[in-house]
Amino acid sequence: MNKGLCCSLLASALFGYLYYFTTLLTPLSGMDSLGFRILFMFPAVLLVLFLFKQRQRVITHVQRFKQQPWLWLVVVFNASMMGFQMWLYLWAPNNGSAVEVTVGYLLLPLILVAFGKFLFKESISRYKALAILCAALTVLSNILLTGKMSWESLAVGLGYALYFVSRKWFKMNDLATFTLEMALLFPICLYMVLHVNIDSAAKLNPHIYLLIFLLGMISSVAFIAYILASNWLPINLLGLLGYVETVAMLFISLYIGERIPSASYPLILGLSMAMLLLMYDGFSAVKK
Repeated sequence: MNKGLCCSLLASALFGYLYYFTTLLTPLSGMDSLGFRILFMFPAVLLVLFLFKQRQRVITHVQRFKQQPWLWLVVVFNASMMGFQMWLYLWAPNNGSAVEVTVGYLLLPLILVAFGKFLFKESISRYKALAILCAALTVLSNILLTGKMSWESLAVGLGYALYFVSRKWFKMNDLATFTLEMALLFPICLYMVLHVNIDSAAKLNPHIYLLIFLLGMISSVAFIAYILASNWLPINLLGLLGYVETVAMLFISLYIGERIPSASYPLILGLSMAMLLLMYDGFSAVKK
């Protein structure tokens, strides 16, 4: 249990720090950073796949896809969505959208609970139901007050939710499928990296080579730590500890100079209240 807690907190801390770290990668664009990140992460994913002896699962999936070729379209969609979410995470802090993306991560678990209830007929506690109601009223009031909901928040909240729902619906919710998704992204990211003018970037940022290496190391270690934690911790506790990253993202957004518009205060407070309800429900489940 203690090893799982340490690994989960390490993963959340590293993923949260990565939100700030991307601001050091200028003049690289979000797409450039994504290319380098996948380039380093893919070997780490393969390493974990071998360590956890999941090679046979990959073979099983490929055999299944031969019988149902249309499932490759699902994998392509999931890989595209994962790539988009990784890009958005790297892009937002350098483009004034860090707070909006953080709001999306506050919204995500609530949308997942709602999808679990209505799509998979999962039973939910009264605290989860209150959390969904609180989030729905909060988002509705924000739209009425501001006349909009930022695309970044919706892209994370709905987009990531569709990614997780798709993996569960088509029974692809495992490390082997994630490896296939990364394998699809790898050649595209390699192409992008080969077309980065790294020498020009080095003239503007003398430490860019070291920073790119650290980007890969941080991403890889965080991923490995999270996978280890997922094998050592109950799923409820793992999900609760994931909120550490979201809280870190909010503080980092403020630290790098972004401000929460006054019109968005009710949205942040309402989603935070909903998140606290989910956390209380999760702690109760872990305690039982």
